[in-house]
Amino acid sequence: MKIDRIIIAQPGVASANPHYANLIHKYNVKIDFKPFFSMVPLSVREFRAQKVNIPDYTAIVFTSKGTIDAFFKLCLEQRIKIPDSQKYFCTSENISYYLQKHIIYRKRKIFYGDGTFASVVKLAKAEKHKDDKFLLASPDHIYPEWISMFQETKLKFASAVVAKFVDNDLKDLNLNDYQIIAFYNAMDITSLKNNFPNYKPGDTKFVAFGSGIRKAMTEAGLNYAIGGPTSEFPSLANALEKLIVEPDYD
Repeated sequence: MKIDRIIIAQPGVASANPHYANLIHKYNVKIDFKPFFSMVPLSVREFRAQKVNIPDYTAIVFTSKGTIDAFFKLCLEQRIKIPDSQKYFCTSENISYYLQKHIIYRKRKIFYGDGTFASVVKLAKAEKHKDDKFLLASPDHIYPEWISMFQETKLKFASAVVAKFVDNDLKDLNLNDYQIIAFYNAMDITSLKNNFPNYKPGDTKFVAFGSGIRKAMTEAGLNYAIGGPTSEFPSLANALEKLIVEPDYD
């Protein structure tokens, strides 16, 4: 099987990333980006139904850029003024920098982990944060283990849904045109099943990047050729190149 078309279930443009652009030039493949789902902020009415009062919390935990946008939108709509003393905990440096869209970054107390939720919990457990009250601003599909991790710390915390996932309409997409499909999020599989209830993968190769998507694919009965990140495949580009060169790799 020759690999000439690849789809990545995320927003983006292949030519904007030098790693993907190199694959396109080197192997004459076409790489499309197509997000399978969107994250939509809750309405104020939906949020208030949770009976969460944001000003009660001195530290906010973010796991994605989408939840950051949703949180500050809810604050604006409810006329909640966030004090300069507010602490922010983000799962990665990249996500923490996104806060600049809503606050003056250099004047705030911002902490970030190594990309894992466990790293954020470790930061929160520091002695200097022991008196803080944490709010985990989450989407409507939250991993139960995240809650368990915070419960084990004995810190004061609560979780609040600030955004929800909705399937994107993929009906104009012919998945059989692609020899490789790359997924990042468990919601990709939910959208796949809802948009294409009778989908049969055939010879299509899947790449699953992240523990959540690997679990979701296994539960859905879909086999992935490469699961990452790993030491051998630290990036999606590495995994794609392996399959381009060795289409039968599994």
